[in-house]
Amino acid sequence: MGSTPYPGGEWKGKSKGGLQDLGCMPWKVSKQKCGGGPVGAEEHKGRDPQQDIPTFTCMLMTPQLPRASAGHPAIYHEKQRRELCALHALNNVFQDGSAFSRDTLQEIYQRLSPSTLVTPHKKSMLGNGNYDVNVIMAALQTRGFEAVWWDKRRDVGSIELSNVTGFILNVPSNLRWGPLQLPLKRQHWIGVREVAGVYYNLDSKLRGPQPIGSPDELRKFLRQQLRGKNCELLLVVSEEVEARQTWRSDS
Repeated sequence: MGSTPYPGGEWKGKSKGGLQDLGCMPWKVSKQKCGGGPVGAEEHKGRDPQQDIPTFTCMLMTPQLPRASAGHPAIYHEKQRRELCALHALNNVFQDGSAFSRDTLQEIYQRLSPSTLVTPHKKSMLGNGNYDVNVIMAALQTRGFEAVWWDKRRDVGSIELSNVTGFILNVPSNLRWGPLQLPLKRQHWIGVREVAGVYYNLDSKLRGPQPIGSPDELRKFLRQQLRGKNCELLLVVSEEVEARQTWRSDS
C-alpha cells in the first residue's frame, strides 16, 4: 500500500424498512462485540508535480504521516492494495495512516462473525479485505465515532457539513486484472473529507487526491454519486454529534 502526501491545491480536477422520519439513521453495533466509481485525477497542469510534492511510500504495518510543503497543507492519501478499500477509506477520512490496520479490521470482522463460513462474498475471513459496513461502523466506534446512513430520498443540502468529520461512500467500481479492465463491477469504499477548507475525493484508486472544492461543490458531487445505482453514503460523525443529531442543519 502506497501512501503519498499531496500539498493542497496542487492537483487540478474537477435499510431497511422503517426509516426514521428524518430519513437518516446511525449504524449501531454492540461495542461488546468489537475489539476496540470515480475516475482518476486529471493530469497536473503546467509542470511536473513531482518537482514540488514531497512523496514517500509506507508499508501497511508501518504508516507514516504526511508533511506539509511551504504554503500548502499535506493531504494523506492511501492507494489501493489488494481488496483493502475499506481500510484505505477509513485512514483517508481520518488523515492518519495509523488510525486503522488490516489486522484491526480483521479482528473486528472475526469478532462480529466468529462462525461465518468462507463464501465468495465473505472473503475477509481470509484476511484479503473487502470488509462490509458492519466492520466499518464497528471500527469507527472504537475511536468514538459513528456512521450515519444517509437516506437517498433526502437532499444532501440538509447536512450540517461543519459537524461532519468525513464521508464514506460505497460505489460500483470496475474490476481490473493487471492492465486489463474487465466488464464486471463490484462495490468499492471511498473516503471524502475537507482539508484546509477544500473537500477532496480520496478514493484509493485515484493517482492522487482529487479536489472537489467548496461546500456547494461537495453537495453537487454527493448528489451526482447518489443518483447512480447501488451507491450508499455514510456520514462519519463524533458520538456527541450523533447523540445530539447536530449533523442535520435543521436540528
